[in-house]
Formats: sequence, structure tokens, C-alpha cells
Amino acid sequence: MEPLQQDDPRQIGPYGALARTGESASSVRYLAQGPDGALAVVSVARPALAAVPAFRRRFQSEARTAERLAGGWVQEPLESCTDGELLWTASAYVPAFTLREAIALAGPLPERAVRILGAGLAETLSRVHATGAVLHGLAPDTVLLAADGPRLTAFGALGAAAVAHAGPGGQLSVQLNYLTPEQSTGSEPGPASDIFVLGLLLAYAATGTTPLGDADRIAHAEPDLAGVPPELRPLVAGCLSKRPEDRPPAGKVAAELALEGASALAREGWLPPVLVGAVESQAGRAESLRSGGSAGVGEPGDTALADAVPADAVPAQYPASAPAPVPAPQAAVGAMPAGAVPASQVGEPRYAVPAQQPVGAPAPAPAATGAVPAQYPAGAGPVGVVPGPPPGSGPGDRATAVLAVPAARSARAPAHLPMPLPLPAAPPAAPATDRRALLVGIAAGVAGIVIGGGAGYSFGDGESDSKPKAAPAPRPTRVVGVPPEPVWRYEHPGKDGDAAPSATLWGDRVLVLTGSAGAVGVDVRTGRQLWQLKEAASASRAVPVDGALALVDAAAEFLWISALNGRIKHRIAKTALVGPGETLTLGSITGWDGATLWLTGHIKKGAALAAYFFAYDLVARKWLWRTPVAGGVPPLIPRYDLIAVRPADLVVRQDAASLTPAQRKTSKGASTLLVFSRTTGKPSQSFALPGVVPAAAVVGDATDKVFAAAGGELHAYTSRTGARLWRVAAATPAAGETGIFPYGKGVLRGPVLYVANRHQQVSAVDTATGRPLWRRSTEAPVWNGVPATALSAGGRTVLVGDGAQLTAFAARDGRRLWKFQEAGAQDAPGGPRYVPLPGGGRTVVVQRDRAFYALPAD
Repeated sequence: MEPLQQDDPRQIGPYGALARTGESASSVRYLAQGPDGALAVVSVARPALAAVPAFRRRFQSEARTAERLAGGWVQEPLESCTDGELLWTASAYVPAFTLREAIALAGPLPERAVRILGAGLAETLSRVHATGAVLHGLAPDTVLLAADGPRLTAFGALGAAAVAHAGPGGQLSVQLNYLTPEQSTGSEPGPASDIFVLGLLLAYAATGTTPLGDADRIAHAEPDLAGVPPELRPLVAGCLSKRPEDRPPAGKVAAELALEGASALAREGWLPPVLVGAVESQAGRAESLRSGGSAGVGEPGDTALADAVPADAVPAQYPASAPAPVPAPQAAVGAMPAGAVPASQVGEPRYAVPAQQPVGAPAPAPAATGAVPAQYPAGAGPVGVVPGPPPGSGPGDRATAVLAVPAARSARAPAHLPMPLPLPAAPPAAPATDRRALLVGIAAGVAGIVIGGGAGYSFGDGESDSKPKAAPAPRPTRVVGVPPEPVWRYEHPGKDGDAAPSATLWGDRVLVLTGSAGAVGVDVRTGRQLWQLKEAASASRAVPVDGALALVDAAAEFLWISALNGRIKHRIAKTALVGPGETLTLGSITGWDGATLWLTGHIKKGAALAAYFFAYDLVARKWLWRTPVAGGVPPLIPRYDLIAVRPADLVVRQDAASLTPAQRKTSKGASTLLVFSRTTGKPSQSFALPGVVPAAAVVGDATDKVFAAAGGELHAYTSRTGARLWRVAAATPAAGETGIFPYGKGVLRGPVLYVANRHQQVSAVDTATGRPLWRRSTEAPVWNGVPATALSAGGRTVLVGDGAQLTAFAARDGRRLWKFQEAGAQDAPGGPRYVPLPGGGRTVVVQRDRAFYALPAD
């Protein structure tokens, strides 16, 4: 820890800064005290980077990743600000050292500690890779060693960056310290790239050095694992395989390192005694600061770390592959030893970088207690290391450096620290870009350049719109038939008989519920209520606007609400949405696509009253068009169902309940579809679907097809002419059953329509030909309603909900995976149905009246 500097913030949101705890290329970390008195670590983005839009998007993305992964070996974020002038994230303070600091202080870790460290990291990687994503956050400085186990503190390239700076044209350049074989040849890094870096870290933790010294050796040479314990050597070698497909998946790594789990092994203690003492000393220093002690770290007489480190803390022997530490020469105040790295630019102690010690050279004798500089308190370590030392401090490079402290800093402190002190690699300036070095990584559309043993990435303005392209890793197999345990259950407040709230998933982070009592935000990860806003009462669903806001159509206003905290960012009175003398009354929301919202309403001017179909730009906050349409039943506003959204137009159908008797007579009992231009709102076509009643389920694709329930059959039509393309025959009733079993509204994924019918059959249908790809039964009792059908966000699981249960099927082959029922519920089909909501990431959120469940899927 270090004293706060002159330019450091004293207040970060609700947190009061007490001291610096470290810094990275992109942020500065502070020990801070929250309003409840608890200690937290607050990471604040560097102002120069926070001004770069590409950085802000990456910062938001990595903060969201941290929230999704919270739990296990990922510290749960307490709070964050990702859209203000000052960007920061806060998590509870845990006394710990980085892996780099721990190696510098105590030398290589014992085998048991390496196993626990690797298992904890692999367990976290397994969670990341299950989504098909790549972490890119492993590095000696992003892994913490706490008393109860390891912690991971970076969740993307930004957090693990060795260098980050603003480039021309709003670009963000990020450089990592490590490289993988596939990156060196210009291939796209996938989950297996994280496994390679994990192998580097395991070897580093076990030996104090890296098994591959530079980019060329990473690409072509075999790793030097002589110093790795024999029991660990085969696994580490597998992680470091040149071919990504030969590396073990994260789950297998975790199991081989600690079959009972990292948590079980770490429960009885796992750190060497010297680290245990240093962690305890750091905790005492933090508590002293919290209770009002001085933050004057570095003053003469400070013995926190010196007293915590016994005389025999530094091992006398190191693996043959590790260069022996070389003491730096005594340095007068202001003098620069040969090879030293200038430190004046950041006000840090000088780091003398000696020449490489030949392998086999005698190691110096263990340091005495007094050899540790007294002005370095517990937890300080090599914090704020200056840029410029040669590559060689961790995965990807080999070198050793020695800390030289000017004598004037402490009358009794020696001028060097005689123990191996790996420094963060800061490779030299980038050479000219080589075409083979270009790669796609982290998020698609990110260009990486191999530089000095690390990997550099440039993020442009379009980076946040790109989709991850990393190949999915093998997934653990769920036992067929066993339902998943709900991650959480949330009961929306209300009285018996109250209407169920309208629900919208804002990405995979927040469930936004609206109703007559207001709007509520629920954390999708924990089920915890995040906020409540009474003035956002609405009969319509909330509408996601972008990565920060959701729109609520309140009684008298449009409200743009921060989905994360419920604060109103913008508001527009509905009286301001129309011209002079006009009165606007909006009906229900029809649907949305991107930033465009469609809804119906009527405008009254004088005695004239006319119904309209509207398009509204949610980002620019202005009308795109309004088109006069036929009115519905009193009070005139028609309600439209959104059938299909296409590049040039959209297809809607007037809701059966809002049809006037004249409209029913004109349509002759058939569903009539209306087509409007997306750009102008001009009606371009209307056509009837013979045999499809106005209340029948209809859905359309992005080309020209619509799929509708016709009696007990499923029909496909072309919207160009209304002609039928194919039909799927009605379900065959079981013995003793009578009646028609119509199909419900299906869900589309590529060329496949997934649809259920009242006979409790679920089908996957080829939309081009109507050929059933598979058909399965939910095995639930037949009831009077049609099951609700949805797909998990990853598209691998079909979810079908009725009044008795929620049933899951494998989308690929229709295997029945499991059924879920509320605790205490019976198989009888009575009661409200289970409705799976679209979105939610790997968690599917299910609504049953006022109750909501989060179930793991995919």
C-alpha cells in the first residue's frame, strides 16, 4: 500500500479512498472505505483512457463479465460506475498478494499450493468456456493468493494489459504479456488459448520462472518443465501443447489438479508460512487505515513487512531452469546503477536489472531479516513497476530483476532485495506489422499483433458491436431426466388476484418487471431486487434501448431508465410528442427491433379522432413516422401483434380481441396480415390466410414465409401472394382423447421452426420443406392451453412450458432433457403456465404468474 498521491481522488462514488494498493496499465487500485465502514478495493480507470469510447465499451464489457462470473474464485463486485465521467468498479477487500508478488516474496509454491491455485483458475475458466467465450485475463498480476484460496481479478484483455494507450482515430491499443502458439501464426484464439496461458502460470508458480522464454520458443520449442514437480508435469505439458485441440478442457484440468475441488483443499490452509504471515500483516495494515491510522506507507521505521518475513523466507535453492538472483550494487541517492530502469517518471524505487546469471551459478545465501526494505509494508510488493524493463518476468519470457532502493529512503534499509523479483514484461516498441501476425481475438473484429513475446490488440469504434467468435469448449454433460436446481426464485410483490407483471430481459443482466405499482429491476445473476421505481408504472413491457437504458411507457411520459440502478436518465412528456391542439393516447407496444419501437395509438384533434401505427427512434428520441390505420373496438385503438421483422418491411396482425364486428365480417373469419414499410410506414400489402382464424398462432421469418396454426395443422404461406407452401398434418389424439389439438406460436432459429401443440407434442420443422426433423412429447397431461415455446440464448435447448411443468429438449435431436416444477406442485395441468422468457444468457428465466425462476441452460 502507498499513500494517496496529490491527483488521486479522495471520494470514488460512495467510497472514501484510504491508500493506493497498486496499479495496472489501465487503472489504479485503491483501498477504500464504504458508507457502511467495510473495506473495499476500488479500481479506477485512468482518465486519459476513460476518454476513449473504445476503452469505455471494453470497460463496461469486462465489468459485466465480472458480474456474471461472481462467485467461486471470482470476487463479487459490490458496485460499479461504467457510464460516468469517472469509471470504476468496487469489490470487497480480501487480504492477498498477486502471484508475482508471492513468488518474489516466498519463491516457488509447493506442489499442493500449485494444485489449489490451478484448480481454482480452471474452475473459473470452465464457467467462461461454457459460454464459448475466451477470458484473456490470466497473468501473474491478475491472480491473487488469499488465505482461503486464489482469486481472479481480470476478465478480459483490458484488466490483464501490460500496456494500454489511446491510438489515432479513437482506437485503443492494448498489449498483453503473453502469447500462444496459435496467436504466433495468426490463428484465432479460442478457449484453448486460456488453457495454454494457464499452463504457463502453473509452471511459473511451481518454478518461479517460465518454461518458454520468448515468442519463437512459444511457437516452435518444447517447454522446459524440469523444475515442475513430476506429478504435475504431464498435465502442464498437456496445457502447453502446440495444437489447441490437444490441450485438455478446463473442467478436466480442474479435476486432475483437485478432484474434490479447490475449495475443499484450501479449507485447511494452503499458503506457505511466509505468505500466511505477510497476508495477516497486510490485513492488519488495512484495518489500521480503516480505523484512522496513517496511510504514510514508506516512512522510515515502518516494519510491517520486515517483521512478517522470517529470516529463512527466501529459499536457498531454485530449479535449474531458474536464473539465480543477483544482488544489485549499492546506489547513492540519485545514482543510476548500470542497467537500471529509470523510475523518476512515476516516483517509484529504482529497479536494477542485472545481466542474466548463468545457469548453475551459485545462488546467494538466504537473506537475513533486515534484508527486506522496511519501507515496503505488507502487500506492497513491486507495485507500480515502471515501464521499460526487458521481457522476462512471467509467462512468455525469462529474466530476473533486483529491487534497488536508494539508501536515503531508510537509514537501516539495504540498497537491494536479494530475492528473485520478476517484473511485468514491457516489450519494446512494436515492429512493422506482419500480415501473418494479424489475428482475431477476444471479441471478433479485434486485430492482434505479436510484439516482443506478448500480444497486442487494437479496439476500434465498432468493437462493441462485434460478436465473439471463439469456438465453444466441451461442455459438462447433464444427467438426462434430472432437472436443474433453480439459481434463484423471485416472488413479485402483490396481492392474490393482482395481474402478473409484464417481463422483459435486458440482455443477460436485468429482469425488468412493469405493472400498475411501478417498475422493478431484478438481477438475473442473483435474483436480488436491484431497484424499484413507482413512477414507472406501465401496462406495457419495458423495452431495451442499448447497453445502459430501458424504455418504460408510463402513463404520461416516456421514461428512459438505467436498467442497472433504476435512475431516470431521460423523460419526455407525451404531450410533447404531438402537435399543437393534438392529444395522444397510446395503446400497447407492438414490438421493437434495435433502436426502433412500434406501437399503436390514437390522436384526437378537436372532435376528430384517428387511429395510427407509429414508429419511434429510441436513441434519437423522435418519431420516425405515423401511419393512419383502421380503428379497433372502442376506445378505437387497435392492438397489433408483431409477426415478422424484415430488412425492408414488417408484418403485423390486428389482435383478435380488438377487431370490430365490421372487420370480422370483412375478413370472413380469417387472419389478415398487414405489411408496412420500415422506412416510411406506408402500407404495402394486406392478405388473408384462409383457414387461419384471427386468434390462431402466427409467426414469420426474415424472408417471405409465415407459419400459422390452421385447425389442427401447421401451414406455411408466402407473404408475397398468401399462397400455401406446405402443411404439417394434425396430431393424432391418444386413446380416449377427442377434439382438435392446434399448434401454438413457434420460435425460429435459422431454417428450423420449433413449435408445440395442445397434444403436448413438440416438433422441429424444416421451414423450407415442412419436413419434421423430430417430434417428441412433453409427457405432461393434455390441458386446454397451448404450451409456450422458447429457445435458450445459445440455441441448444428448446423450452416448453404449460400449466404443469417446464420441459427441456435438445434442439439438435429432440432428446428430452428434464422437466421442472415448482416445489410442491403436482403434475396436474391446472394453474398458470410456466413461460420461458427469451434472452438471459446461459440462465433461462421462467415466469409463472408472479413467481420467477432462473434455471441454468446450455
